[in-house]
Amino acid sequence: MTAAVPSYLSPTGQEIVFLLLGAVAVGSALLVVTTRQLVHAALWLVVSFGALAGCYLVLTAEFVAWVQVLIYVGAVVVLLLFGIMLTRAPIGRSADLDSGNRIVAAVVALATAGVLVAVVIDGFRTAYTPLEPGGGAAGELGASVFRTWVLPFEALSVLLLAALIGAIVLSRTDIKSDDAPPTVESGGQ
Repeated sequence: MTAAVPSYLSPTGQEIVFLLLGAVAVGSALLVVTTRQLVHAALWLVVSFGALAGCYLVLTAEFVAWVQVLIYVGAVVVLLLFGIMLTRAPIGRSADLDSGNRIVAAVVALATAGVLVAVVIDGFRTAYTPLEPGGGAAGELGASVFRTWVLPFEALSVLLLAALIGAIVLSRTDIKSDDAPPTVESGGQ
């Protein structure tokens, strides 16, 4: 006897939740790159990362979901917001950042998305894996991160530390440049 392959026209509850979370993740990711407010982009990034963590929960990868929440939402987005605030980056709209290539960029983005969707659909047309709860492979994942991927893991931590130190140095006002014109406070006339 061969088992009947489930139909794509009658999705299960898990598949519907997964598709809804995926739509939220994609929609908020689009808002990240299309909004003109930098702080709003960071907040939409939180929504996108949260929806991705929800997708991991639906796929029964609880450990990966909580790592997603703690590391990306809790650390990377907060670091991004602190970097924005400490460097005094322009928060509002900035006309000088617009290159005028919106139509070309939209055409290239839609063509790339079309090619990627076509390749994924063609490659996984007959593949079906039912969602079943796993054992929560935190031990195997931890062993993989700290054995196989320890160098990229440490490089990322050094990169994040360098970004934080750079933001702090750029935000300090008590550091004066040698080539800056003298001011009244520094003894200039």
